[in-house]
Amino acid sequence: MAEEIDTIEVHVNVIMTTGSLKAIVDNTKRLVGRNEKGHYKVDTADAVGKMISRFLLEKDFEEFAGDEGNYPPF
Repeated sequence: MAEEIDTIEVHVNVIMTTGSLKAIVDNTKRLVGRNEKGHYKVDTADAVGKMISRFLLEKDFEEFAGDEGNYPPF
């Protein structure tokens, strides 16, 4: 059984390259495909959020956040 971790959903603004966003939109649309009317029925903003969340969990953002040296000047 996988270890459960305590998480919370946070809505934020994220700065990313246009290339990253284009890749997510293009790949998500390709993976989902068109419906019978020829439309894509996928929330690409949701895909962005899921990918960023996965990245933060897999790359140990908790450790990164614990290091005061990673904080911007206030």
